[in-house]
Amino acid sequence: MTTAYPTIEELKSQAKRLRQAMETRGTAISHSAALELVAQQHGVRDWNTLSAIATRPNEEPIAALSVGAKVRGRYLNQAFSGKILALSVHSGGLHKITIHFDEPVDVVTFESFSAFRQRINAQVDGNGVSPRKTSNGVPQLVLDI
Repeated sequence: MTTAYPTIEELKSQAKRLRQAMETRGTAISHSAALELVAQQHGVRDWNTLSAIATRPNEEPIAALSVGAKVRGRYLNQAFSGKILALSVHSGGLHKITIHFDEPVDVVTFESFSAFRQRINAQVDGNGVSPRKTSNGVPQLVLDI
């Protein structure tokens, strides 16, 4: 199940109203503290995570993903399923993602030895495709979204 989140503008407005309400009651907080509290109210760990998954006009498919979501795809051309442990907006419109695979993935294609990974950090674009490529030109990570 995917949770629908407000837009970034609506979330920032919520933080502004929260900050004003707190000041009226004699407790001044910074705007960044208000953003963190809004993130907690929406059930995510921090503002970076919430801003990465907030609804955007002309939303990209990656926006439908959230921390804790189950995902499938291919990592170094090996099929996987796993859980998103972290997701945030990174520079250049890319998203930083941490995935814990349900089963370790062998990232070596040689028959003589193996190297398994179960947790990865990567960058993906709005369609869930890594800009980094393997030596044969295939994206390192492709999410099925």
